[in-house]
Amino acid sequence: MPPLITPEEAHRLGELEDHDDILALVERAWQARQEHHGDSTDLCSLVNAKSGGCAEDCGFCAQSRFAEAETPMHALMEPEQMLEHAKAAEAAGAHRFCMVTQGQGLSKRDFEKVLEGARLVAQHTNLKRCASIGHMSVSRAKALKDAGIQRVHHNVETAESYYPEVSTTVRYEGRLRTIDAVREAGLETCVGGILNLGESRAQRVEMAFELSKIDPTSVPINLLNPRPGTKFGDRDYLDPWEAVKWIAIFRLILPRALFRLCGGRVENLGELQPLAVKAGLNGVMMGNFLTTLGTTPDYDRKMFTDLGLNVGRWEDNGSNPRPDNRSGVLEGETPDVIGDFLDTPEQAEAAGIEISLWDPSTALRYQKKTKVPPRPDGAPNRWPGSAPPPAEPAQLTGMPFGH
Repeated sequence: MPPLITPEEAHRLGELEDHDDILALVERAWQARQEHHGDSTDLCSLVNAKSGGCAEDCGFCAQSRFAEAETPMHALMEPEQMLEHAKAAEAAGAHRFCMVTQGQGLSKRDFEKVLEGARLVAQHTNLKRCASIGHMSVSRAKALKDAGIQRVHHNVETAESYYPEVSTTVRYEGRLRTIDAVREAGLETCVGGILNLGESRAQRVEMAFELSKIDPTSVPINLLNPRPGTKFGDRDYLDPWEAVKWIAIFRLILPRALFRLCGGRVENLGELQPLAVKAGLNGVMMGNFLTTLGTTPDYDRKMFTDLGLNVGRWEDNGSNPRPDNRSGVLEGETPDVIGDFLDTPEQAEAAGIEISLWDPSTALRYQKKTKVPPRPDGAPNRWPGSAPPPAEPAQLTGMPFGH
């Protein structure tokens, strides 16, 4: 579907500063969201199945071996571990589950583990299934589909004109080739990026219209949560009203896409998260992110139900990646067996229902990097206030979530 606004109007809207003007824009985006998606939602969760030691130089990412930031470090999980994370996500109310690994691609052995993990999730849960495993060929994309994956995530990260500032080792054209391979294999596409990497407002418009040409099924929006010791580690958070404004603009440019807000939403939006939902979101990424911690599932669900949106799951969720939680199929309350027991664990136990929820305080373990090579682009790693790193960085065990 074509954008609802022109590039010229998007540039004009991007300059809005007055809060009343932004609220009017939010109402416009909300109307577009209701027209094209009704009360449907699409809540996801992910597992960081392989973390740390990435060979690429993406300037926002603590997992890069060129970053001095601490990050969780572990080899690829076993398929059974991926399944346990999926079960926890389903119990928390997620509609879909994504298996994520760092780097441009996987070895044959690791790829086979991801395939087995996908089979287990398809067999033992009713979750929609996604993967984010770097670049891939058509044959690998088809293998993912055969294993039960329905959607593949692969971001463009930013506007093409700004991309060289974000990464020099992962080529923009390679990202587009992977997206094409995913589509050729008959899989849905999930393509988005990160705001506040230093791009201009004009480049945000550029990225949105580039995404419109790609026409992905799903568009995840991240708001930079600056990681100390990365290239962008000294950036300030985005003003929350600015963030809400851009979510609404993206919604008007991509009216049919399933929008979700991912990393950095608590730090950048704070109390305006519900307003961001009204600005056009179909869902959020629930739980923990790749290297930082998330918020609680009940808070995430409430942001949507307070607007009259339907967070219930459907019996055929696992077999139908889209439409997501369709509007108007049933009258009255949506049946949600697990959801009925989320806040009453004693009753769940009595009914023979086992609910396993994640514990954010113990979910991530950080590891200090002992040797960090210089970045290929020659840029320095930065810390808040441009201060040098401490001699012994504190162990990070309870950070807010982000990327």
